[in-house]
Amino acid sequence: MSVTAAQGFTAAGIAAGIKANGNPDLALVVNNGPRLAAAGVFTSNRVKAAPVHWSEQVLRGAAVSAVVLNSGGANACTGPKGFQDTHATAEKVAAVLGGEFNAGEIAVASTGLIGVLLPMDKLLRGIDTAAAALSEDGGEAAAVAIKTTDTVHKTATVTKEGWTVGGMAKGAGMLAPGLATMLVVLTTDADLDSATLDEALRAATRTTFDRVDSDGCMSTNDTVLLLASGASGEVPAYEEFAEAVRTVCDDLARQLIGDAEGASKDIRIEVIGAASEDDAVEVGRSIARNNLLKCAIHGEDPNWGRVLSAIGTTKAAFDPDRLNVAINGVWVCRNGSVGEDRELVSMKDREVRITADLSTGTESAVIWANDLTAEYVHENSAYSS
Repeated sequence: MSVTAAQGFTAAGIAAGIKANGNPDLALVVNNGPRLAAAGVFTSNRVKAAPVHWSEQVLRGAAVSAVVLNSGGANACTGPKGFQDTHATAEKVAAVLGGEFNAGEIAVASTGLIGVLLPMDKLLRGIDTAAAALSEDGGEAAAVAIKTTDTVHKTATVTKEGWTVGGMAKGAGMLAPGLATMLVVLTTDADLDSATLDEALRAATRTTFDRVDSDGCMSTNDTVLLLASGASGEVPAYEEFAEAVRTVCDDLARQLIGDAEGASKDIRIEVIGAASEDDAVEVGRSIARNNLLKCAIHGEDPNWGRVLSAIGTTKAAFDPDRLNVAINGVWVCRNGSVGEDRELVSMKDREVRITADLSTGTESAVIWANDLTAEYVHENSAYSS
């Protein structure tokens, strides 16, 4: 599983002492080639962490030989010193891994509290430890080391005839469009160039990570990387490869929403009958971000009026008198008014399915969200995270 499922990759996850609780907090993923192709997608937040600025520059070179990731500190809003620390991190990884590596091919990712400088003495020493622990079986340890408020580590793989796509992710809060508050590293041993990786990754994130909307908050550190080692020697057809990448991203995105902070319900919001895909996405996001509805879902109340209210705040094309809403397959709203008996709706299961039919066109989109709970409020108020 994870980032070492594909040939040509080693990884490690260790405790460097960045986290006060002593849990693992530093991961290293190394591409041993022969190809070093790479692509990346980053947060659309205008406030970006130092590692995001650094890794965006690295990706312009279309080659990544290693990724170093830390939890326990975001290195965001830390000024010139934070960027210097990111540079020093990449330089340290390049030096430890050997002469064939250079800092310009080392991606850096961080996650944790914003506005706090990293303990660089511990981080740099940890890189030595992580490099010594690199292994083809180190993917799971790496996935554990990037957790913050995650309750479980997240990995996924797809294996085809002769080649594999694997990945790891972290994320449990600030899950909103523009990616989520997440770090994701995907790897493949397919022999593909960076342009192909970029096309496949952007297509995949558009309908997976970009449609996870937990709490409407966008992070400063979101990073999704796809690395190709070429170690299998296989050159799959683009369509097959793109679908494998999408499948891994979709799996990881579902795991992110399933581990959202304090959540007791996973909400699948499907908007159908839209005039355009953009309309469908806008409506889905509005429903996902309606706190009154999220509270109702937590209370297992099929309050379809709150769905209509959320739809009405958008610029999407629709006629209010033609809106239909189903909750868990029961059409509780027909033509903008009362539909089937809401008492028919069972909401006991973890997954709740909302279908909003705009009755305007043929386009659709799915957004994943979760309910709003007292546990979420506690997690984000009792201490800094």
